[in-house]
Amino acid sequence: MRRLIDPPLGAAGKRLAALGVTADAVTLAGLGLGLVAAAVIAAGGAGWVAVLPLLAGRVADGLDGAVARARGKSDFGGYLDIVCDFVFYAAIPMAFVLRDPAANGVAGAFLLASFYVNGATFLGYAVLAEKRGMETRSRGEKSLYFTAGLLEGTETIAFFLLICLLPTAFAPLAWGFGALCLVTAGARVWLARRTFR
Repeated sequence: MRRLIDPPLGAAGKRLAALGVTADAVTLAGLGLGLVAAAVIAAGGAGWVAVLPLLAGRVADGLDGAVARARGKSDFGGYLDIVCDFVFYAAIPMAFVLRDPAANGVAGAFLLASFYVNGATFLGYAVLAEKRGMETRSRGEKSLYFTAGLLEGTETIAFFLLICLLPTAFAPLAWGFGALCLVTAGARVWLARRTFR
């Protein structure tokens, strides 16, 4: 997806930077839109009503990096970006649990646990990669070292869109996606073992 989305995001990011918009402001706006989507889901709102702020928030998540590259990146900006991403990725499953705890509670807990495990493997790898001076641009220019995985941002956004449009299928979809997240986490642990031994 990077080859498709980076050119328009880069151009929009330069325009926003020229207007004086900061990358941190775009990051926070993206999180705000994602939390609006979560609130709509939790309140039982229609799928498309949640999809619009969800998509707008993810566009902002891509734009913040483009603005940062145009204005000058900061370590805090990279830190804020990953924190806001994790808040967003937790808010959407939690919203489905709040929407219908009886039907979605256990599957939502499993999905959040899989995100937690996957996030730990991702961040742990990034810390050790930084310690060793490793660099990669295969996932675009990032503040952290990004390892490849079976499920990444694009797949997670597609999954979130799917559960917004099919909210009654949340539980089986959450079980399946959570299992694939654990496969991704396991593959990253295996990669770390090969790389850092």
